[in-house]
Amino acid sequence: QVQLVESGGGLVQAGGSLRLSCAASTRTFSSNALGWFRQAPGQEREFVAAISWSGSSTGYTDSVKGRFTISRDNAKNTVYLQMNSLKPEDTAVYYCASRGTFFDTYYTQAYDYNYWGQGTQVTVSS
Repeated sequence: QVQLVESGGGLVQAGGSLRLSCAASTRTFSSNALGWFRQAPGQEREFVAAISWSGSSTGYTDSVKGRFTISRDNAKNTVYLQMNSLKPEDTAVYYCASRGTFFDTYYTQAYDYNYWGQGTQVTVSS
């Protein structure tokens, strides 16, 4: 069983930055692919960013490319999402997700992940 706890959300003005963190309670963190998803009110959960277990491969949805950066620290069992140049349309609850994998690749579909955090609210004001 993997427990994921997100932190770092909050209220920020457009153009500002936030860094989300997701701490995992698992001994197998270094062999888990990780992802960030978000869900705005009335909308479906959508992929934001993902990273392979080694950190060598990352992927982003088009709307955040060049603004968001996903990274991980396997020594701290933590994955991060650095969000810069935030826009009001980035407002959502952000979730981290985890799955064990043999392959050093990342996953972009929600159904690929086994474990989810409770989410952290990000609100960007205009």
